[in-house]
Amino acid sequence: MPSVHDVGELTFDELNPGDRIEVEHLVTVGGRQWRTRTVGTVVRTERRRHGLHFRRNFDDKVFSDVVLLELPDGELADVTVDEFTVFRPA
Repeated sequence: MPSVHDVGELTFDELNPGDRIEVEHLVTVGGRQWRTRTVGTVVRTERRRHGLHFRRNFDDKVFSDVVLLELPDGELADVTVDEFTVFRPA
């Protein structure tokens, strides 16, 4: 998904295993929204097929881009990428 991004920001396609990055993403719950940051080392990136949508045709293909990060304490975290996600070198 090519887009215009600020200097210093990375795109999903530019992420490589071993890169230390900061991910800023928008969380929405009900009518509330807030931004959160996650810092870690990229383990891998993938396009994951899922079935998050109710009552869709069984062969509809729905995919999300996902970044698997290793956090500083060793924990692994999946970050699902959307149009509001921003990647920066950490």
